[in-house]
Amino acid sequence: MKRYHIYVKGKVQGVGFRWYTERIGNRMELGGWVRNLPDGRVEIVVEGDEKKLDDFIEELKKGYLGRNIKEIVKIEEKYIGEFDKFEIRF
Repeated sequence: MKRYHIYVKGKVQGVGFRWYTERIGNRMELGGWVRNLPDGRVEIVVEGDEKKLDDFIEELKKGYLGRNIKEIVKIEEKYIGEFDKFEIRF
């Protein structure tokens, strides 16, 4: 099991990107959260199987909202296992 802290840059605020991310995370049965940052980026913390995490990132890049992504920074952290689901934080 792995944990990634992800920062997404691009036109990812005000377009439904958090809801898009939440749907993908829950569909893939991952735990974590997504939120907007004041600087215009979106922050994601996600935990789960390494293959599912990599698929999650690839899925974010697909579709209409994925075209808005300019950069994804992924930082691996120590797995904690603290999440039951994937949710939006405000």
